[in-house]
Amino acid sequence: MIRLTHEPIDAGKLIEAVNRPDCGAIVTFLGTVRDVTGDQHTAALEYEAYPELAETVLNKIKSAAMRKWPIQAIAIIHRLGLLQPAESSVGVAVACPHRADAFEACKFVIDHLKAEAPIWKREHSPDGSARWVHPGVTS
Repeated sequence: MIRLTHEPIDAGKLIEAVNRPDCGAIVTFLGTVRDVTGDQHTAALEYEAYPELAETVLNKIKSAAMRKWPIQAIAIIHRLGLLQPAESSVGVAVACPHRADAFEACKFVIDHLKAEAPIWKREHSPDGSARWVHPGVTS
């Protein structure tokens, strides 16, 4: 499963999407909106994407991970739109026969997603101002 959505991320459904009887490990990562980054307070984060290209890039990341580790199932979901602090912005779940592979693969996926996917975020401050943060890099 690879998805961009405006709906809240359901961690239980993310896990269900990869749960398999031949895997002894499911590792998940949920990225959430912080209310402070450094000394900058955040009222909200707004995510935008180039959907067709983002899905293509996420599929390439998924394929690369599946070539490196014995992944039996993988799910990647990223929110779009305006998110409040503590809301999940991104979710990754990886199922492998063993935990070490699942941890390494999950880290690989989120690291590459952040560096390569055409998903951008705009940070909204409590004073009403907004600025793009690390254009070309997600949460």
